[in-house]
Amino acid sequence: MARLRGEDGCPWDREQTLETLKPHLIEESYEVLDAIDSGDRTKLAEELGDVLLQVVFQSQLCKEEGSFTFDDVANAISEKLIRRHPHVFGGVKVSGAAEVLKNWDSIKRNEKNGKPGSVVSGIPRHMPALHKAQQVQKRAARVGFDWSEVEPVMDKIEEEIAEVKEAMAADDSAKIREEIGDLLFAVVNLSRFFGHNAEEALDQTVSKFIRRFQAIEEKVHADGKQMTDCNLEELDSIWNSIKAAE
Repeated sequence: MARLRGEDGCPWDREQTLETLKPHLIEESYEVLDAIDSGDRTKLAEELGDVLLQVVFQSQLCKEEGSFTFDDVANAISEKLIRRHPHVFGGVKVSGAAEVLKNWDSIKRNEKNGKPGSVVSGIPRHMPALHKAQQVQKRAARVGFDWSEVEPVMDKIEEEIAEVKEAMAADDSAKIREEIGDLLFAVVNLSRFFGHNAEEALDQTVSKFIRRFQAIEEKVHADGKQMTDCNLEELDSIWNSIKAAE
């Protein structure tokens, strides 16, 4: 990377900044997720290399400006892992994974000048909203702010649905948006309660919708029609037949 950024290096690499590299890091991270889902370990190794390149690339930029080096990055995460695993590198005893996470959060909060911080602070603002909601709820649950049974979780969803209906009846656009957000947050909590990742659950449903919708298109086109030639009742009937066949 130092060579690529050098005077006789690559013009494209020499033009890059931390800001221009941001979308590449996000894209490469998503490609790692796709590789994991595919089960192709060769592909996964390749995509992890692409993510590592982004770490090396940004580290090189910061080395050039005198901020830090790639070695500093590696040393910092090594020191953090040691510091946050006192049950491995120290004499702390833990009863299981739950206590490990609780200790991790406690250590993390107290790393900021020795002052305890909020358990729900520090979550990246660019994180997808469903995943962000689940992270906030998970952190709150670790300190006891959580229901012990699923019934209150379902009750909350029903409560939020009722409030959406009230906002609709009032024809209050801003309130409708707010209440839909509350409803989504409550549904994420239900997903978390059962140990599912809401982001992945929705992604799975989106993929299912795409698969079924494309099957509708194929059926309509096979009949010599266009989608716009069919009414909703016809399309819904085809949808139900495809769903039943699955």
